[in-house]
Amino acid sequence: MFDFVWNLGSFIVALGILITAHEYGHFWVARKCGVKVERFSIGFGKAIWRKVGKDGTEYVVAMIPLGGYVKMLDERVEDVPEHLKDQAFNRKSVWQRIAIVAAGPVANFIFAIFALYIMYLIGVPSIKPVIDSVKADTPAAVVQLNDKPEEILAVDGQKVRNWEEVNLALMAEIGSPSIELTLAPLDRVQDAGNSRSFTLDTRDWKFDPDKQLPSTSLGLNAYRPAITPVIAVVSDGSAAAKAGMEKGDLIVAVDGKPYPGWNAFAKSIRGSADKAMNITVRRDGEQLQLTVTPEAAEGADGKTVGVMGIAPTAENWPENMRLQMQYGIVDAFGAALDKTWKLMDVSVRMFGKLLTGDVSVKNLSGPISIAQGAGNSAEFGLVYFLGFLALISVNLGIVNLLPLPVLDGGHLMYYLVEVVTGKPVPEKIQEIGFRFGAALLLMLMSVALFNDFARL
Repeated sequence: MFDFVWNLGSFIVALGILITAHEYGHFWVARKCGVKVERFSIGFGKAIWRKVGKDGTEYVVAMIPLGGYVKMLDERVEDVPEHLKDQAFNRKSVWQRIAIVAAGPVANFIFAIFALYIMYLIGVPSIKPVIDSVKADTPAAVVQLNDKPEEILAVDGQKVRNWEEVNLALMAEIGSPSIELTLAPLDRVQDAGNSRSFTLDTRDWKFDPDKQLPSTSLGLNAYRPAITPVIAVVSDGSAAAKAGMEKGDLIVAVDGKPYPGWNAFAKSIRGSADKAMNITVRRDGEQLQLTVTPEAAEGADGKTVGVMGIAPTAENWPENMRLQMQYGIVDAFGAALDKTWKLMDVSVRMFGKLLTGDVSVKNLSGPISIAQGAGNSAEFGLVYFLGFLALISVNLGIVNLLPLPVLDGGHLMYYLVEVVTGKPVPEKIQEIGFRFGAALLLMLMSVALFNDFARL
């Protein structure tokens, strides 16, 4: 219940911020172009707060936080008094109307830069993209590793600094016949001429973003600190908690045999749903015999697996693999610009791959997935929430620029036709376009919602 409330609250806060930024873009440019704004609303439906400003605009916060709008004076919608006609949206030049409509998505991109700027000023703890091994019979099998850990320096010539940037760059290459990785030994990255490049054959690359990261699906095994047999977490109400297992317990043996290592132990747990396991632990210098019966649960593949409700302790990350992405007042702006551009580039490419079929519509996400992402990022801290806001803001801006008549991009398409032909698109054609766009958008939203429920 707490997770639901937390995710919902984070979702409302995130969406409220992003909608406000988007609509304020329309509002600000409309005012600068001399258009009278009658209402600035965050949300739809019944108003829960309203105020009329000195400028005559009614500011509203409504009950349904799934969008917003800026209502401008417009003769196509209602009768306008003669003395106010020069303030009507439809009376403005086509270039002014283009500026007003485009201002919403542009505001989303500006907000993303701002959010990332604050994030980089605060500093983001990160981990270098170090490869521990590669899987056989995968595209990454061609990578020949040295005895020492290897760091990924670039993906198809694009420099990367952490695993997030690696996976972002790899996502942009979905559908490409090959991907080039540039690597260097971790302790010799700065040595000139020490890097090596490998070309991965990705013609048969299969990637399911719901189940794995792009790097993992290619066969790249990221370095992970060694896992110790000491229990770090015991979930309340779990099978382990009911059996008396506690945080700090050292696992000595499993079913009378020496502790086999975490991976083998986890595999045994998954295969022991509703079956008792005898666990020997050492606590305060004494050995205890505990009988734990993993609870049955549905795994990612739909099969029944055992769940014990524990997590192990891992050794600390080596200092030379840690990365603190923090910049000064000037450099943080450059880093924010660069990151925003990369997010925009990947978003546009992913929409293109949806059209070509390289990416399945099963990967579309709706409000439930966004709410979960908002809750998870907020739980990790402010810098991660800012990064999440930037990502969603960029996607919101890109989506609104799609040439669907019900979106900003559709209006811009009509205005560009007007620029070329010298006359506006007939209202009957616009109305047909709006109906088609609304139907297509509703279909996409339905698919996204279906995908959300399928992931629950």
